[in-house]
Amino acid sequence: MYNRGILKTDEVHNMDFKQAVANEIWTALNAAFGDAGIAAGDIAAALEIPPDTALGDYAFPCFRLSKALRKNPMMIADALAGGIRADFLSKVEAVKGYLNFFIDRATYAEKVLGLCLEQGARYGADDSGAGKTVVLDYSSINIAKRFHIGHLSTTMIGNSLYRLHKFFGWNAVGVNHLGDWGTQFGKMIAAYKRWGDHDTVAAGGVDEMVKLYVRFNAEAEQDPALADEGRAWFKKIEDGDPEALEIFNWFKEVTLKDAERVYDLLGVTFDSYAGESFYNDKMQPVIDELKAKGLLIEDKGAQIVDLQEWGMPPALILRSDGATLYITRDLAAAKYRKDTYNFDKSLYVVAYQQDLHFRQLFKVLELMGCDWYRQCEHVSFGMVSFGGESLSTRKGTVVYLDDLLNQAIEKARAIIDEKSPDLANKDEVARQVGIGAVVFFDLYNNRIKDIDFSWERALNFDGETGPYVQYTHARAGSVLRKAGDADASKPDFAALSDPYSQDVVRLIEQFPEVLKAAVNRSEPSMVTRYSVDLAQAFNKFYYENKVMVDDPGTRAARLMLTRAVKQLLKQALYLIGVEAPERM
Repeated sequence: MYNRGILKTDEVHNMDFKQAVANEIWTALNAAFGDAGIAAGDIAAALEIPPDTALGDYAFPCFRLSKALRKNPMMIADALAGGIRADFLSKVEAVKGYLNFFIDRATYAEKVLGLCLEQGARYGADDSGAGKTVVLDYSSINIAKRFHIGHLSTTMIGNSLYRLHKFFGWNAVGVNHLGDWGTQFGKMIAAYKRWGDHDTVAAGGVDEMVKLYVRFNAEAEQDPALADEGRAWFKKIEDGDPEALEIFNWFKEVTLKDAERVYDLLGVTFDSYAGESFYNDKMQPVIDELKAKGLLIEDKGAQIVDLQEWGMPPALILRSDGATLYITRDLAAAKYRKDTYNFDKSLYVVAYQQDLHFRQLFKVLELMGCDWYRQCEHVSFGMVSFGGESLSTRKGTVVYLDDLLNQAIEKARAIIDEKSPDLANKDEVARQVGIGAVVFFDLYNNRIKDIDFSWERALNFDGETGPYVQYTHARAGSVLRKAGDADASKPDFAALSDPYSQDVVRLIEQFPEVLKAAVNRSEPSMVTRYSVDLAQAFNKFYYENKVMVDDPGTRAARLMLTRAVKQLLKQALYLIGVEAPERM
């Protein structure tokens, strides 16, 4: 008998309903028609979830069997329906060539909630990433410039993907690829040597460095010789001049100290701060390899890799003056990361405007014979505007991230003062809600979409927002605190057979699939939107079903559901980088 992949229903670990249904179909199929040449795993893959639960919890299209069996799909469905009997099924229907399966509601609730609470914070996780390494390049702020809202998406998408990969057992390496190379740093040193002093810059931080840089550019318009002075200082950095390097490295320290305040607010950390300058001595081997493999072509004095055959402009590796470019450093960085971490996946969380750059980068790696180029992925995202206005330093419409976050905390505090004047730890909750509102807003839509930030939408406690999900988590916590040990009785899972309870249970069952899809697609918004769906379903359940009823079995079952929702809301929020207050 053909039995590849079959499991008996009672052997399915913790009742995987999809696989259990597939097993029942497989058994009935072989009993009715003999060896049909299909495995239970293939049947499970073909199972569908009907758009309306009135049509069942799972549906199997028998059309795919008609060719192999040489029978009408409706006849196949009728034959199979009559041969399926399982305790966990309340009904099996054959409808127009489909087999529709209705899971027994009480059994469904018992198995899903039991598994969720038994596994706790590991519910939804597996070991698919065990022994694998992912390198994530995100945030990548510029030295001597303030951290602005334009860096929010790369920072938080990267942070979420870092947490999601860790959740699935990956060894994750977070890299902040600092923008710390170029002639602007020579100009910064020249400005500092002319008009700056250590104490003023140390006290003023990045703001003071920006003032010096602005002054240098303004005066260079009147005195072109200053530009030569800036280039000379940058040449000293390139050549390893001790004084130039000391000042340059100090500028980085001051910038990172400023940035650390923002990272602390966001709860974001990195494993490496190796920026562009780190690869200064690692580019020549890459250039030599390109030459040795005949990939470098001279074009008007510059050195390029011709990519016309693949519909792309040439990749400029060296300017005519011998200067390197972003792609030169990125090639060196890619090879260094592969050599150092031997990654199985390398993600670049960078705005979609750099799409061509990464297509060129990956193609050059392929031409160099780096077969691991397939493990590299550009995780692109849209742009951020504020109040309908695009952000521009030149126009003065740039929004600095620490200002935005502090404003969010202040606004959250004002709302808390109004709605919950007696709340303890108001400052801590205001921080959690304010920061959470900004992060949640950023990660709510598909990452490729542009974002127009709005205070009114972000801090709304009733919309599809961070505060709404956080408040639902706190509400569930409040119910459980008031209940005390009232859920010690044996749950009557039949009390969770109503549509509102079942909607929540169904979402709880879907949690593992949502997380798996989010990590596979590099799409944190799937988790964000799931948290809203779960919060909305729970609130409907809460309004339609009184939790603290007299009947102990009903009360215990509803408290069990509440506990599972609280657990998953907290986990989902954590995976997108948002905290879950216990009280609001």
